[in-house]
Amino acid sequence: MDGKTIAITRSKEDAAEFIDLVQKNNATPIPLPTIELVSKGEKIVDEFLEVIAEYDPDYSVFMSSKAVKLLFDTAKQVNKFEKLQLAVANTMVMSVGPKTTTALENEGIKVNYQASTFSSVGIGEVFTKIHAVGKKVIVPRSGASTPFLKELLNKIGIDVKEIHLYDVCAFRDMSQWNEFRMLFSQDKIDGIVFTSASSVRAFFEIMSKDYEENKIIEKLEQTHVVAIGPFTADELKKFNVKNTISEVHTVPGSFDTMKIALSN
Repeated sequence: MDGKTIAITRSKEDAAEFIDLVQKNNATPIPLPTIELVSKGEKIVDEFLEVIAEYDPDYSVFMSSKAVKLLFDTAKQVNKFEKLQLAVANTMVMSVGPKTTTALENEGIKVNYQASTFSSVGIGEVFTKIHAVGKKVIVPRSGASTPFLKELLNKIGIDVKEIHLYDVCAFRDMSQWNEFRMLFSQDKIDGIVFTSASSVRAFFEIMSKDYEENKIIEKLEQTHVVAIGPFTADELKKFNVKNTISEVHTVPGSFDTMKIALSN
């Protein structure tokens, strides 16, 4: 990987682990903040607490550390942190992966189950193993999420209530894209890791300011494209972008997949 330049569709802060891995392999990382979270405001805490009270879920499922942080940070702002903490603690708590587990534990929440495959499919696998037919689940998450998880759990026989804490939009500060845009125009980007379906959509929205869509696709054919998981890969396919799906749906897993791709 010596001398290679690899981008990832995350902000510098969120891409710290990836940046470290790339630099240790004598390559140059470029973090691309692709999406911004747009919170639905202080009402999300009251909405969550009301649903917990009325719906009385058996389980709460957290699909990202961002959802955890947004919900609990907002609760602190409106002086309802302890109420929220108690409401969540009164359910069996499930996390999609280690980063989300850590975020929950940092808020004083015990995590009862963590998916071994860090995806909606992994959450489905856990529910299948624990025989949760007839149980009720609350899922606080992004408004841009696909209905896949809800449909999957419904098929297992689980009732699901989703609460949308935030929406996503394309990142607006274009100054952070300057280096990437210059190197992309010169075909000097060796690899790009896409970390979510929404980051794919936002990437095309941002880059369409410089290129026609068919030109973006044409230039992406000159680089190695890795999707962190199947939903991201499906979104890339909608844009006719060839990609390799990471075997392990994490940032380190995506890095390993990229490393193999660049060595072939």
